[in-house]
Amino acid sequence: MNSLQIMTLVAGLCIPESLLASNNLISIPGGRFKMGCKSCGLSDALPVHEVEVSSFLLQSTPVTNEEFRKFTGDTGYVSGAETSPDPSEYPNIPANLLVPGSAVFTPEKTVAKAGILTRPLDWWSYIPGASWKHPEGAKSTTSGRETHPAVHVNFNDAVAYCRHFNMRLPTEAEFEYAARGGLEGKKYAWGDTLKPNGRWMANTWQGSFPRQNSKQDGYAGTSPVGSFPPNGFGLYDMAGNVWQWTSDWYRPDTYREDARRGVVKDPRGPDSSYDPAESGTLKKVQRGGSFLCSDEYCTRYLVGSRGKGEPGSAGSNTGFRCAKDHHQRRHG
Repeated sequence: MNSLQIMTLVAGLCIPESLLASNNLISIPGGRFKMGCKSCGLSDALPVHEVEVSSFLLQSTPVTNEEFRKFTGDTGYVSGAETSPDPSEYPNIPANLLVPGSAVFTPEKTVAKAGILTRPLDWWSYIPGASWKHPEGAKSTTSGRETHPAVHVNFNDAVAYCRHFNMRLPTEAEFEYAARGGLEGKKYAWGDTLKPNGRWMANTWQGSFPRQNSKQDGYAGTSPVGSFPPNGFGLYDMAGNVWQWTSDWYRPDTYREDARRGVVKDPRGPDSSYDPAESGTLKKVQRGGSFLCSDEYCTRYLVGSRGKGEPGSAGSNTGFRCAKDHHQRRHG
């Protein structure tokens, strides 16, 4: 076993092999918490409402390239990004353009003017050959990034991985409860201060988005899992680094409906999906934000904020981690 598998030296901290072990699960105690975010400025994160969550298990970090590679090697699984899109789902796209690939952050193509951040296609490109194996396209590899989170993993890929190990994706409520780490009503997974004692606590964007990343946190893209301090439950990367899938369908009115029911126990999300920005596209909730989130654009590293994504799509900042019902622990 090489030294990268044994420990990763990050910011002066030696991360033990046990942290990076496949499917390392942390026991999350059950409890009540106030779900949502008043300070986020996002209507779909309101109203703040009380939720009760049963105890469960959650992976301490997002699934890494090394772990995903072992899964695909053992099972022969082929990810969505490695599969040609179904022509029936893209009737207006020429067949010769329907090739395997995924969305990659490409800031060099941006034409966005400073302060005008309403056109994501200015900094995203569909790159043929991009996948978890080739994060920036066919000529790129994950060599040297074995302990970085696997990206270009869509919802269906994440479900397949979790099921293989007798696990599942966390619900949105479980993710937020776990991300808070026992803290009540805080802006971030670590408290109310973005940089306590001047230290960056998550892999996010610093500088002028999307043109210039000053990398004050040490990273321009993904970082090795566990590069930043854990929260109160011992969980890493619950904010920043990569977006993470949950099992819930996305609707902007979910919290409003839940709040009408009083204290909701173990909510599983709505039965249907609706996004007014793309009314014809079904979406699942994503949580945690990514290395592209900044105070200028996408502040969804705030612990009570929400994201969303089409289940069959992903990108170079999309990953996941798995959960497990606590009573199944002895049977996993």
